[in-house]
Amino acid sequence: MDEMSGLRGEHSRLRGDIEGRLEEFRAVWECGTDESVFRELVFCLLTPQSKAKSCGAAVERLHECGLLTAGSAARITGELRGVRFHYTKANKLVGARKFLPGLKARIAAFGSPHEAREWLVANVDGLGYKEASHFLRNIGKGSDLAILDRHILKNLALLGIIDEMPSSLSRRKYLEIEGRIREFCGREGIPMDHLDLLLWCRETGEIFK
Repeated sequence: MDEMSGLRGEHSRLRGDIEGRLEEFRAVWECGTDESVFRELVFCLLTPQSKAKSCGAAVERLHECGLLTAGSAARITGELRGVRFHYTKANKLVGARKFLPGLKARIAAFGSPHEAREWLVANVDGLGYKEASHFLRNIGKGSDLAILDRHILKNLALLGIIDEMPSSLSRRKYLEIEGRIREFCGREGIPMDHLDLLLWCRETGEIFK
């Protein structure tokens, strides 16, 4: 079985589970508060070079002990077990709190997810294009955005969407690859947000976030 036939079969098999997860993401925005949206932003601040499950567990600990929205970076660091660069990320979390009041209204004011992403990258220390796209997807606002980490890039190369894994990702290169994914998804009838979760499931064996 070639890569594309395998991908189509996996998508058919997992489509219902993927749509269920995406519905949960949309509920964060539709039913959530500024704080629940901020929780997803913090998750994406923590994820670079760290396992998603470890970051998710750390966010839950921070929420349960009240350190997500209050408390020093030093106290936060103690709860970031399993998260790499925890000192740096604790400080970035504290810095991001200034955007917590009215966070949903701020994001809703942008005309498109692409505009929201540009603002996030320019203003939230610790969010690059990958992390900002991840955050917007996790609150149901990034269905047309690509989350380009090394696992996704590896699979894109296997599928022939890109020729090889890039050694670095400038803004121009990121948007170029995102455009190729968009064309591929349109051609294959697989939504972009489905493709991301599908490829992540290939790597981890589960549909997480």
